[in-house]
Amino acid sequence: MQMSDPVLVLTKARTSCEMHAVKDWAATAYPDAEVRQGADVDFDELSPNTLLVPVRPVWLPAVRQGERRVTLGDVLVLSNPRRPLGLMQPIIRKRRPDALRVVAGEPATIAELRERHARDQAEGEPFDQYVRIAASVSAERAERQIAGDRYKVPRLVAEQISSSARFQSGAAKLAAELGRPTDAVVSEATDKLSGFVATQSRLMDDIFSATFNRLHERAWNITVDVDTLNSLRTLNKSTGLVFLPSHRSYVDPLVLATVLRNNDFPPNLVLGGNNLSFWPVGPVARRAGMIFIRRKFGSDPVYKFAMRSYLAYIIEKRFNLEWYIEGGRSRTGKLRKPMLGLLNYVVDAASQLDDADVTIVPTSIVYDQLQEVGAIAAEDAGGVKKPEGVGWLLRYAKAQRSHLGEARVRFGTPISLKQTLDEAGDGPARLEKVAFRVMDEINSATPITATSLVGFAALGAQDRAYTLPEIEAVLAPLLDYIDRRGLPGPDPALCRGIGLVRTLRVLAGNGVVTCYEGGSEPVWSVVPENRAVAAYYRNGALHHFVDRAIVEIGLLALAEGEVKAGSTPIRSNHVGSRPAPDEELLTAAQREALRIRDLLKFEFFFPPKTEYLHRLGIELDLLAPGWRAVTPTQEWTYEVLHGHTGALFARRTLQTFFDAQLVVATKLVELGNTAQEKDALIAGCLGLGRQLALQAVLRSKDSVSKDLYDGAYRLADNRGLIHGEDIVDLRAARQDWLDEVELMRDRLARIAAIEELQPVVVDDEEQQ
Repeated sequence: MQMSDPVLVLTKARTSCEMHAVKDWAATAYPDAEVRQGADVDFDELSPNTLLVPVRPVWLPAVRQGERRVTLGDVLVLSNPRRPLGLMQPIIRKRRPDALRVVAGEPATIAELRERHARDQAEGEPFDQYVRIAASVSAERAERQIAGDRYKVPRLVAEQISSSARFQSGAAKLAAELGRPTDAVVSEATDKLSGFVATQSRLMDDIFSATFNRLHERAWNITVDVDTLNSLRTLNKSTGLVFLPSHRSYVDPLVLATVLRNNDFPPNLVLGGNNLSFWPVGPVARRAGMIFIRRKFGSDPVYKFAMRSYLAYIIEKRFNLEWYIEGGRSRTGKLRKPMLGLLNYVVDAASQLDDADVTIVPTSIVYDQLQEVGAIAAEDAGGVKKPEGVGWLLRYAKAQRSHLGEARVRFGTPISLKQTLDEAGDGPARLEKVAFRVMDEINSATPITATSLVGFAALGAQDRAYTLPEIEAVLAPLLDYIDRRGLPGPDPALCRGIGLVRTLRVLAGNGVVTCYEGGSEPVWSVVPENRAVAAYYRNGALHHFVDRAIVEIGLLALAEGEVKAGSTPIRSNHVGSRPAPDEELLTAAQREALRIRDLLKFEFFFPPKTEYLHRLGIELDLLAPGWRAVTPTQEWTYEVLHGHTGALFARRTLQTFFDAQLVVATKLVELGNTAQEKDALIAGCLGLGRQLALQAVLRSKDSVSKDLYDGAYRLADNRGLIHGEDIVDLRAARQDWLDEVELMRDRLARIAAIEELQPVVVDDEEQQ
């Protein structure tokens, strides 16, 4: 640019006060420039070498508690410090000279803008409109430098997307496929895009935080792994982050937003179901970065195209994204199966961009206690979910006034989407492999709470009360195991002595456990109608103990001769092929562990076979140090098991899941060779489950659960036992599965008997 080339300062000043500030700034920065409102300029008439400088006047709130933010009090008195009334602006500027700043975006010449317009925009898109949007976005970036990166999402998003060449080309292709006019598809897609695109108003973001953060600030103290956050912040400078958190509560997005805000992260764009878009939540949340979408896209190809275009824009601009991959809150306390729809859309969107990648951040959010667990448990037992609305919100807010302990936010190892897709290879299971890795990382990061361990101890196979020493005796080997494995466990002081009493009394205060003190010593038990609540807390930690539990069951099978070298496992002739006669006992044990894993593959997230066997080896290192130098025998295995009397986890870890499978398998056997629709079958299982619980056939009464029956149903379907198209005798195949489940339950009972054996301690004086 030559010194004589014209300079045009473009602004969007609302008042004379703001215009004076802009002109004062321009007089110093560009003395010979002309200052004009952007809306008054005809850009087609400007010479190619004209330099355009986008400028914006920015009002900043006063500093409150170390941060410039609008408060709820400002709103209640109809004042917005970010957009003060024109009459008040000179007064505010006089009192606080730093309240009004002028920021300038990246300048560009008309020639440069015409080159970008030809490259990025669809043919026929007005140059005038393109320049105004580009100037607004550039000024927006400059404003973020002083307003803070947490306000990151620009305005005019829908306009930028719908005017792009990629959008127009995609819409034309879709129109051809649908046999519709291109203009009609473009118009419909643009309308739908405008319907769910989130635009972030700084005022609304502050109001949303000030209003809705009350839903969690009183209930929990939030803790977070700061070191991991620091590494994520560095990573965020070069790549967009996709946070995929576990979903346990309505307030999960608020808790995560607070953590990110307090640690100087830009806000996430949060994809959520439109069931929460009711007034007043919806209008405010949408302007604070929430993207409300349909629960199901159905057969609406235009909606899908608009969503894919939006996600491609988000990835291209490296905005941070967040959604809940389980598709809904956990009903049992453990992770639900991943819903692949949005992940598939992100993969499709990234494929539209050259060398595009995002980093997935598996995120775990865990609470000591949740007031909404009771309602969740009731739904899981067959109850009807109450719809969200204003009345529901007020009741929920009221319930959140009591303190419920800690909310812990932890992050798993970040995952490159592109690299993970490449490692997953091609084929229909590609996306599932990516999702399962995410879920495994969430599980690894999930901390074990004291309430989880108390639930683990109190929900034994026997329906009885426990003394404090008995609970401590169950928890002691768990705490030792957590320490030896280096797992993210609770403060051990909360699981013994006075700390344990405090944990129990907190649970008692919320009706989960009860204490009887009318005898010689207090005894604690789970309140019968709240067994599912105690199980919810317990289940949040069970995935940490599943590998250990499977090793215990496998060892028992070896010790009691049910699995031998060169033989097929008992009652499982339909599983796998007969091993070679010279097969070693260790190999047979590995086969049995994989068979047990197969029974649980719809309940927990397991790694690929090789890594899984490596994990089992680590478990054996703890159970039997030196096993790698031993040739296992049946007697050796027996000694290993009985050497851990009182420290076996399998019964408490897996009883619930095999009890649920028993109900579904029994129901299928009752149906003989006939099939039944899923909803009707699970409804029948709820009835049968309650019956078997009353008859004490089920050892774990919290196994009466729609969610657990759903997992068992998916296992049966995976084995072809629902419709039986490729099975000659469907009833016999169903009976085989029932026999297999019964064997697992029998093994758990035998492990329980070993666990409850008390070692005999001989007094030295009596011996003499």
